[in-house]
Amino acid sequence: MHDKKEQTNTLTGDLFLEMIAQGCANLSQNRQSINDLNVFPIPDGDTGDNMTLTIQAGYGQASALKGAPLGELAGAVSSGMLMGARGNSGVILSRIFAGLAKGLAGLKETDTKGFTEAMASAVTEAYSSVSHPVEGTILTVVREGAEGAQQASGLSLEEYVSKLIRAMEVSLEHTPEKLQVLADAGVVDSGGAGLIHIFYGFRDALQGKEYEAAESAPAATAPKVDLSAFDENTELKFGYCTEFLLRLQSSKVDLATFDEKEIEEYILGAGDSVVFFREGSIIKVHVHTKTPGDILSHCQRWGEFLTIKIENMTLQHNHSAFAPQKKVERKGFGRVTVASGAGLRQAFEEVGADYVIEGGQTMNPSVADFISAFDQVPAQTIFVFPNNSNIIMTARQAAVAYKDADVRVIPTKDIGAGYVALAGFDPSAGSPDELEQSLSQTASSVVCGMVSTAIRDTVSGGIEVSKGSFIGFRGDDILSCGPDANAAAVGLLDALDAAEHDVAVVFSGAESAPEELQEALGAKYPLTEFMFHNGGQAVYNYIIILC
Repeated sequence: MHDKKEQTNTLTGDLFLEMIAQGCANLSQNRQSINDLNVFPIPDGDTGDNMTLTIQAGYGQASALKGAPLGELAGAVSSGMLMGARGNSGVILSRIFAGLAKGLAGLKETDTKGFTEAMASAVTEAYSSVSHPVEGTILTVVREGAEGAQQASGLSLEEYVSKLIRAMEVSLEHTPEKLQVLADAGVVDSGGAGLIHIFYGFRDALQGKEYEAAESAPAATAPKVDLSAFDENTELKFGYCTEFLLRLQSSKVDLATFDEKEIEEYILGAGDSVVFFREGSIIKVHVHTKTPGDILSHCQRWGEFLTIKIENMTLQHNHSAFAPQKKVERKGFGRVTVASGAGLRQAFEEVGADYVIEGGQTMNPSVADFISAFDQVPAQTIFVFPNNSNIIMTARQAAVAYKDADVRVIPTKDIGAGYVALAGFDPSAGSPDELEQSLSQTASSVVCGMVSTAIRDTVSGGIEVSKGSFIGFRGDDILSCGPDANAAAVGLLDALDAAEHDVAVVFSGAESAPEELQEALGAKYPLTEFMFHNGGQAVYNYIIILC
């Protein structure tokens, strides 16, 4: 731990980077306690993990820019968090920092008043990112925190952040009064708690305290490549995955008036799978192209490179079925979905999924994961089935960022909705708009229940639940409770009126006894056809879809 710093009223880029590092480290140290603030009493809490991975991605991108002006560094944090955002909490967190970046844009440094104004921008951006803002969440905590610390006249940065934290803590304490599900569960909002831990790190950085160095977002291990896979006679089929950060130079362009569209339009014409952002004087590019040298030479007319990464995708393709592939011809429609468990992934492939992203509850994919999946699907229009209410916002953010196809997100909130919608997909049924509407209607009508273990005592809908028992539920409604998974499944099917349905598809988890359940259900519901599959999913003993 360093000696306490002298209080300052000047926020530089390097100081902001140190605050991000400390906020990231503090959140990481407390991620499990945030996961445990889980509204629903099953072992699926992941808010702490999602927020940690999101801010790690921001820090990872910004850490290479030490010495940069404040506005550009804040923009890099925002850009990294955009691509690394996971789950609803991570997406909203990324928008909070996008608002901060907007408030700090163009500044070399700022004072406490300037940071206060940037916090107001963060609140505005966060609320605008949610179509129907819900109070009692991280949105409330950031808003009431900023409002409570608004009078920053004469305060140092440390004093302002301390005041901001106190207002956030009060707001967090009162979140159960604004959101009944929190009161019922006896917890405060997990996203708001995570945000406060980040600002604790901000305060510690301003005070000179030091945690272990913050980690950047986990990076994929570089594959071992057999160089003989691309020899003197190999054809370059798939081009190069090319990524770079370009800093515009005042000696080459007028930074105040330069329109980056000139660069973006060139890159869109020179390759595909394009992701393009400008943050201050830094431009981030991802593109698949057979001529990376032409793109680099063109872009150097406007600035100089901070980082460059070029990978031969033809060589990668020879070693991995999942390597990015450049596709020239595109079919009309593609389908991307999310599932965890070998059986579930296979089931989605059998009903027409072009690509299944590995993920789900406790393993929410990031924006970058979705964009990578879109790269694998050679289609003009891609329909996305997130299959989890906590993944829908991430999928939508990826859809906005992706420029190589028309991406439509079908808001499937569970595996059942995605499975049935995909199974009924008919590409000849109409235009993309008509298909989107039809798929959304189908998904919203699906009856899907799940069985999992209770991690605490609770009472819901008149059902008393003991820690360690098994519950059957649909959405947020607990419908049954039993001493084992099979008993809970039978009670769940009773509550869902299984006798009124012709077919029930049951995906069993890794620790289930489906043979016993199948026998019991066959005797109880002789007119309903039960189709059992080994889904292999975690968390849920059974996923039951009624058709």
